[in-house]
Order: sequence, then structure tokens, then C-alpha cells
Amino acid sequence: MRNKTFISDLLQQHDIQVGGQRPFDVTVYDEKLFDRVMLQGTLGLGEAYMEGWWDAAALDQFIYRLLVNNVKAKLPIDFALMWSMVKGRILNLQRLKVQEVGERHYDIGNDLYSAMLDPRMIYSCGYWKNATTLAEAQEAKLDLICRKAGLEPGMRILDIGSGWGGFLKFAAERYGVEGVGVTISKEQASWANSHTEGLPVETRLMDYMALEGKFDRIISIGMFEHVGYKNYRPYMEKVRQLLTDDGLFVLHTIGGNLTQSHGDPWSEKYIFPNGMLPSQKQISEASEGLFIMEDWHNFGADYDRTLLAWYENFEAAWPSLKDKYGDRFYRMWRYYLLSFAATFRARYTQLWQVVYSPKGVVGGYSSVR
Repeated sequence: MRNKTFISDLLQQHDIQVGGQRPFDVTVYDEKLFDRVMLQGTLGLGEAYMEGWWDAAALDQFIYRLLVNNVKAKLPIDFALMWSMVKGRILNLQRLKVQEVGERHYDIGNDLYSAMLDPRMIYSCGYWKNATTLAEAQEAKLDLICRKAGLEPGMRILDIGSGWGGFLKFAAERYGVEGVGVTISKEQASWANSHTEGLPVETRLMDYMALEGKFDRIISIGMFEHVGYKNYRPYMEKVRQLLTDDGLFVLHTIGGNLTQSHGDPWSEKYIFPNGMLPSQKQISEASEGLFIMEDWHNFGADYDRTLLAWYENFEAAWPSLKDKYGDRFYRMWRYYLLSFAATFRARYTQLWQVVYSPKGVVGGYSSVR
């Protein structure tokens, strides 16, 4: 009862009611929720949602209010978060378990991703500046990267963490380049190589650290979140080794506002194993002495809209997916998409595109927006 009173009063302070009727209010179906949240923090909150212990009509609005009011900081010790911090300090899970995120996230089913994503199967933030649909936002993002990289016909490009091959195909179609992509997901590699449509692109199932050769341009879209803070410098050193002296490197990554050595316990366990968000400081320190930072662009607010578009597609497709994936997966995936949307809406997380050159662009780099 004491935990129920404490949490209910804490939420009330920020105009969230337990049992209220507004979209962002919380309905509790199992009152063990309050003890679980006090003991396990965000992990307990997410797991309890997956198990149907609570709900909110507008889940994203509820999470948004928690974030902008920094409710988590007003709770006692989060033991799940402490364990995540200890693991992050002691171990280098991103290198010990290189394949894990591919197997547990990206390989769960191309039927799911093809239903949720745009026709090009782009699984990263869209660029909504002049777009009205998800497909337009994703093509705008791909073209933005191509222009930032200064792609020209005949160039050889590398895409680190190339997903289902959408960027490589787009760049080959629109800019006449040839390209190599690498992924640790078997399902992504299979899909990408079966959808090249005769273009001079290929996707290799391999760890980026095993790459050799030279490339005129290197792109990395939504992969740096899997690298881990202990590996940021080796990652940058590998990119520098692979990039020609007059080349450009475009890094597209989600970023965190604070420097950390761990991820979110719920997301680590259920969505992105061993994932963590780099900070501005960590990225800058990792690249210092290897690259000149030519441009840094933040359009993190666009991820809110992207995630909501994915969620709408997911909901629309669920009747054809539910027999395979089941109700627990539905609540897990719903919580993932809507809670992540809330983090970007609250500006708790960012989306950065950073352009690097090895020695500085002669005459200066012209920023592209």
C-alpha cells in the first residue's frame, strides 16, 4: 500500500492520474505493479506492461509526461539499472556477443519489417522537412545522405550496418555508384541480395571489423548504437583505415544527452541487446585525431513522427501477424515503438548526422540540409 500511495502521489504531482479517464492517465489491472516498479524501475514498468498489468490509452503521451517531468529520478534505487551499469563497466558485450542483436532483433521476421517499414525497408529516422508520407521521408533522408557525402557516378561506397540494402540501392539508382554493405543479420543479408535488381551493389554477412579495402565514401546509418562505448575508438580507426584520404564519412546515429556506459534495461533485454547511445563527447573523443568534423546535424524530433508511422503500419498489419507472433510480442512491440517515440518527443534522445573528412575538405565543406 505504501508503494501504491507513493507512486500515485508522484504521478498526481505531474497531472497523471491512476484510474483517470484522459488518454495519458494510467489504468492498473494488477496492483503488484507498484511494488515491481519500486524494485525494478523502467525494466519492471515495461515488463508489467507486456504482461497486461497496466495500460494507458495513449501510451506515448504517458511516457512523454514521465520523461519531461524526470519522474524516474524521483524513484529510489533502480536495481535493474545498476546491474546494467555494472555489466557495461566490466564486460565488452558488443564484441563478446557480436551476433546477438542480429539474431534477436533483426532476424525475427522479414514479414514483420516489410509490413511496418516503407517500401525500401529503411529502419532508421526519416527526414520529414518536406515530406508528408513515410516513404517520402525515407527517400528524403537517403537523398540527404547522398548529397552530404557528395556521391558521384563511379564512386565505390561502403555502408556499415546496411540493413535490408535500401540505401545502397537508392544510391546506385540515383547517383550511379557501386557499393558494398555489411550486416550481422542473416535475414537482412538474404533480403538485400535478393532485391538488388541488377545494380552493382552487394551485402556481406560479416562483422565490420573484418572488412578490408578502400572506399571513396563510407556511410553508417543506425548502426553506431550497437558499437558500445569501449569500441567507439576502434570503430573510428577502422573507418579511417577503409576510407580514402580524400573521402567523406557520414555517420547517422541516435545519440544520448549524457555520457553513459550502459543502455536502458528494458530495451537491452527485449529490443536491442547490448545497445547503448553515444553522447556528443564520446563521438568527438573517438574521432579526434582521425577526422575533421565538417558538419553536425540534429533532426531528432523527426524520429517521433517516424516511429508513429511505423506504429500505425504495425497496428494495421497486426491481424495478419498475430498468429505467428502472439499477444505478448504485440504488447512488447507496441511499448517499444510508442515509448521510443516519447523519448524523441521529449528531446531525451537525439538523431545526429555527422560528416567527417580525413584531412579537411579543401576550400571548406558546404553543409546540406
